[in-house]
Amino acid sequence: MDRSAFERHVAAGGFLEWAEVLDHLYGTPVPDPPPGHDVLLEIDVQGARQVRAASPGAVVILLLAPSIDVQADRLRSRGDPEEHVQRRIALGRLEEREAREMTDHVVVNGDLESAVAEVSAIIEAARSAAGRS
Repeated sequence: MDRSAFERHVAAGGFLEWAEVLDHLYGTPVPDPPPGHDVLLEIDVQGARQVRAASPGAVVILLLAPSIDVQADRLRSRGDPEEHVQRRIALGRLEEREAREMTDHVVVNGDLESAVAEVSAIIEAARSAAGRS
């Protein structure tokens, strides 16, 4: 959607969270999951802060690349121009500091299967703590 439509959707309360990052607008529509289902979001620090404010019981997981070099290589491999890679790395350093202060768990995504298993275990533990399985 264009910027004005996005801004109207923000004003109407149509996003659970939204942010402007590196000159692009991103947002998550307000979810409506069936009862007993989880909502898993892949969002930045700004979005996580908004979700935590709206839902204080939300479980926040910080997912990190194993190193800045690996993160840069991943961005390059998906075709990001070098200027964007450098801007994203710089922003990521700032975001990581803030995220570590608000996160419940940190998962290093060095191996996809291991990271998925670790996130799954965190979700299962949160379900158990909430009395859901």
